[in-house]
Amino acid sequence: MQIMSAKDAKNSFGLLLDRARAAPVQVEKHGRPVVVVVSVEEFQRLSFASAASLEQSKI
Repeated sequence: MQIMSAKDAKNSFGLLLDRARAAPVQVEKHGRPVVVVVSVEEFQRLSFASAASLEQSKI
């Protein structure tokens, strides 16, 4: 996972988007992680996996 400061993420938003399309990017503020930016495809994959896991737990 790549890491960017919040300042760099703000100042280089296009770069953040490009990096997040390739792999998750952790954004840190004052050296502490605050968010992870992921591509739409990765978000959908994670959402589908989570929904499938919930369905399995109901059985």
